[in-house]
Amino acid sequence: MEKDIKIIKASVSDLKALQKIGKQTFFETFADSNTDDDMQKYLKQKFSENQLTQELNNPHSAFYFAIIGDKTVGYLKVNWLMAQTEKHDMLALELERIYVLNGFQGKKIGQLLHDKALSIAKNQKSKYLWLGVWEHNPKAIRFYEKNGFVAFDKHIFIVGVDKQTDILMKLML
Repeated sequence: MEKDIKIIKASVSDLKALQKIGKQTFFETFADSNTDDDMQKYLKQKFSENQLTQELNNPHSAFYFAIIGDKTVGYLKVNWLMAQTEKHDMLALELERIYVLNGFQGKKIGQLLHDKALSIAKNQKSKYLWLGVWEHNPKAIRFYEKNGFVAFDKHIFIVGVDKQTDILMKLML
């Protein structure tokens, strides 16, 4: 299965595909833990054409798709320099998003996307890779801990109007 998964960098021409996979994976992952109103507000704001176009055009961010056959099954977003959502260190790389469709979890896709982020961080000579993960997402926390990440702080992540706490984790390189 792993050999059938391609990791491909996304561009502005992939806007619709990014919008689709972004909305679907976020909804699958968090709809049961948030109100419908908060979920819809978040999806409308964070995955609008305007928002994603800005992110795709940012020279300090990159998106990558995980593709099996002709189906996009997951994606990754990384940020560096001023594109980071928290200004911890300009020599760090932020792993902002790794999402995989529910039906494709457990097939090493998340690991391949993580490994891509790690490769980018090493190529950029980053001091560390960091991320925020919702405190009520034990599956993701375990995944990152298994990959060597350790908690170092917290921040607020807003879904709709709900203020949620993310655990900030980092992996020294």
